[in-house]
Amino acid sequence: MARRATGGGPGRAGTKGVRRPEVRLPALEPWRGDGLEADGDYDGLEFLRTDLSGQDGVGARFMDCALTGCLVDGTALGRARVLDSALTGLRGVGTHLAESTFRDVEVVDARLGGTQLHGAVLERVVVRGGKLDCLNLREARLTDVVFESCVLVEPDFAGARLTRVEFVDCAVREADFGGATLTDVDLRGAAPLEIVRGLDRLSGAVISTGQLLDLAPVLAAELGIRVEG
Repeated sequence: MARRATGGGPGRAGTKGVRRPEVRLPALEPWRGDGLEADGDYDGLEFLRTDLSGQDGVGARFMDCALTGCLVDGTALGRARVLDSALTGLRGVGTHLAESTFRDVEVVDARLGGTQLHGAVLERVVVRGGKLDCLNLREARLTDVVFESCVLVEPDFAGARLTRVEFVDCAVREADFGGATLTDVDLRGAAPLEIVRGLDRLSGAVISTGQLLDLAPVLAAELGIRVEG
């Protein structure tokens, strides 16, 4: 196997700990294909600084793979399955990953904009470093997911289900949690933590005292409370 999960014990402040993947890839063969194929099967391959922009890999399966320094502008990967893999230094805008599955995956130093992950399933995933703009996770299911040392700008979690999700030393700007369901979600490592919608959905999350004070004006407005000096 390419990984083993770690953690899963008691988390801080009574939250359940996140089970992190440890991706340990076997010896990989370099990918020498001309382009991705819909419903393609990629096993034990290394995609090194490959331009996958605009290619159609809908329904493809990547298992025990490393994608390093790849370009994914407009790459179509809806319903793809990414399993036991490491994605490092991905760059792209408008990558389509709707209804995809990520299981036991590390995403490191990605710089992505407008990535479509609505309806996706993320299980035992670590997103470490990099910057993700306008990440669309509407109606997605996130279980044992860590956002660590990264910047999330306008992430959309509307209608998503987050279970054992942790934010560690990362920035979360203008997040939308409207209609989301949170269970054992630790937001204390997010600085700043900016939420523009869905403060009423934070039951099941833990935040710090400082974050509560920062969110107080938005919370008061959402509850219809008028604050006068």
